[in-house]
Amino acid sequence: QVLFFGFGWLFFMRKLFKDYEVRQYVVQVIFSVTFAFSCTMFELIIFEILGVLNSSSRYFHWKLNLCVILLILVFMVPFYIGYFVVSNIRLLHRQKLLFACVLWLTFMYFFWKLGDPFPILSPKHGILSIEQLISRVGVIGVTLMALLSGFGAVNCPYTYMSYFLRNVTDADILALERRLLQTMDMIVSKKKRIAVAHRTMFQRGEVHNKPTGFWGMIKSVTTSVSGSENLSLIQQEVDALEELSRQLFLETADLHATKERIEYSKTFQGKYFNFLGYFFSIYCVWKIFMATINIVFDRVGKTDPVTRGIEITVNYLGIQFDVKFWSQHISFILVGIIIVTSIRGLLITLTKFFYAISSSKSSNVIVLLLAQIMGMYFVSSVLLIRMSMPLEYRTIITEVLGELQFNFYHRWFDVIFLVSALSSILFLYLAHKQAPEKHMAL
Repeated sequence: QVLFFGFGWLFFMRKLFKDYEVRQYVVQVIFSVTFAFSCTMFELIIFEILGVLNSSSRYFHWKLNLCVILLILVFMVPFYIGYFVVSNIRLLHRQKLLFACVLWLTFMYFFWKLGDPFPILSPKHGILSIEQLISRVGVIGVTLMALLSGFGAVNCPYTYMSYFLRNVTDADILALERRLLQTMDMIVSKKKRIAVAHRTMFQRGEVHNKPTGFWGMIKSVTTSVSGSENLSLIQQEVDALEELSRQLFLETADLHATKERIEYSKTFQGKYFNFLGYFFSIYCVWKIFMATINIVFDRVGKTDPVTRGIEITVNYLGIQFDVKFWSQHISFILVGIIIVTSIRGLLITLTKFFYAISSSKSSNVIVLLLAQIMGMYFVSSVLLIRMSMPLEYRTIITEVLGELQFNFYHRWFDVIFLVSALSSILFLYLAHKQAPEKHMAL
């Protein structure tokens, strides 16, 4: 936990806050503690498979981790988000603690009402029990995971496969750059005309001795119309050309990026990622198909995928094979890959999101929001990874999590994943279709 805390602290200092001087140590501590206890849950999953520590010790650490992370996600982070939001409003400075408590109570009300529409829990549990809190955190986290997974399953092959690349040549880039330079020359020429007209007006004394009032406005309009230069019309042309130049510049940058991707796709590494793109395309189609089957037939797997796959292979080939022994090792590798890729992918996404919207005033609030998202994401990952583990390794996790409706979370994940994947396919299809049309229009 100390190592995980240190890594979270370094990530916070080196990645998130490297461009900002204002630092709140309470924000750093909350982010690092959330990261440490989230990673510890994944470590305990590995310990369950490998049998590290006594079962009573693992149970104690599971209970401790869940209690701490739920305390952070439900009580501490929402309160401090409200506190820093109120601190940025000058009118509320004197009573910021009171208003922060009001915002936290508002969050708790909506957080609690979130569980009403979902069949997530047995009604016999107490208000502040682990089951009550983790069931609601799980709904939010599973929804977030499914949205990211659906988009990632579609965007990954779209990004890697050379099939989706536009055919861009050097002649296309040169033609667009020539148009951009011509547009810039026209902007400079028209701005020179405006500057010359202003200088002429200044020399005639029309700027300092400009009459005011209603008759002055009438005179200025008639003068500009009858004069040699209609400045308002030229300024409108300049604004239109500047907007066109921005579009041309963005399109030129996009063509250069596409050309670089085409060159990269011809390298060995590019061909490797192109192969991965085809693999992920097949995986995406299979995942969408299975999610549809699970939703239509209300189906949830009872056996983990590794054990089930080994059993099918062994029965098909008719060979002697120690399913229990190999399912443990393959499950360890599979779960390890899922954990590493989940942590890495989430941290990369959080960094991009933070750079996109953060500022010196809002950075504390955004980091706390990222800590909230990260904690909920990892807690819901435990709920879903549980199904990927053989039955004998789920025992302690099931005991700690309590009487949750695990099947509901898997069905909910399938529904949101399917909606996210189909929406992403439609969005990327429209974007890919409009890109050549936009290029032709420019």
